[in-house]
Amino acid sequence: MDTQQNTALTRALAEVPGPLPTSGVIHISLPHTDRFTVVGNHLAQHPDLSCTAVGIAVRIQSLPQGAKVGIKALAAHCREGEKRIAAALRELEAHGYLRRVRDRLPSGRIITRTVFCNRPAALLHPLRPAEAPPQPAKPEPAPAPAPVPMQEPAPASVPAPMQEPAPVPVCLPMVAPPAPEVPVAPPAPSAPLFVPRVPPPTAPKAPRRPLPRPGELTPELDRAATAFLSDLHRHTPQFTLSEDDVRRLVPGVAAWLERAVRPDSIRRTLTDDPPQPLKHPAKLLAHRLTELLPPAPPGVDDLAALDRPRPRFTVTPFQTCDDCDRAFRSPTPGHCRDCRETRAAYAQAAA
Repeated sequence: MDTQQNTALTRALAEVPGPLPTSGVIHISLPHTDRFTVVGNHLAQHPDLSCTAVGIAVRIQSLPQGAKVGIKALAAHCREGEKRIAAALRELEAHGYLRRVRDRLPSGRIITRTVFCNRPAALLHPLRPAEAPPQPAKPEPAPAPAPVPMQEPAPASVPAPMQEPAPVPVCLPMVAPPAPEVPVAPPAPSAPLFVPRVPPPTAPKAPRRPLPRPGELTPELDRAATAFLSDLHRHTPQFTLSEDDVRRLVPGVAAWLERAVRPDSIRRTLTDDPPQPLKHPAKLLAHRLTELLPPAPPGVDDLAALDRPRPRFTVTPFQTCDDCDRAFRSPTPGHCRDCRETRAAYAQAAA
């Protein structure tokens, strides 16, 4: 049985202008009449955006105003997971297509608005309005030639024909020449509307912190740290170190031992939950020795300060007024302030 051919596709290929390429894609462009979105090549062919970020940008651009474009809202309609969608949104935010701004409503509530721009470069560098070209001056119409009277033999009784007066030339208003073009100064650079939060991959990285060192690398600390690192592969085979790695990491382990950390605690902290696969165990140990360094143990004076009795504050107790039974604070029982003032007024009136 012969292979069934798509006649519609064959007819569409026949309508493609020009010769068809022997390799590569062949575009069949059919005009859209409804439900379409215009996407620029600066986004579709962006050299630094991943295909996931470009697809998420096209989907956000096709949604109406006010549509939910959060990570969970996009994950509910896309096959990508939340981590890939979050990474794509960070890419779009780094390149200016997406921006999150905080705004305060009239009620005082603070909300976060998500703004998507289909052409961020146009916001950073706006185009100047095109100047209207000068209109050319209208040419003056040439005056009509005077009619030449035909000479005919006229009889003696017929008077000579009267000649028509020549047309009066019409004065046209002079058109002023076009004003010379004045160079327009370029607009002053303004603050960018989209500030990327994620630094680009080519941004300089901060220098790494040096490996911690003990106050004094004594022979006892050096032997203990060397034995600890050399014996590490027996407990965790992934952390098999070379001799150069051991000598380089000895000061960091010695700094931990100087701070009264037990060897089993150091081993558990350094080797717990390593990445899979572990390619550079020495670099991971150096990072954890530097970033997870515990504080120095407190001294004798610091511990003595904890044992000192704290100052106590005297709290004035409550008393009950003998006249009105109202509660008031006073070190001794008696009357409240209102009752004392009333008694003083009665005594003054009686006097």
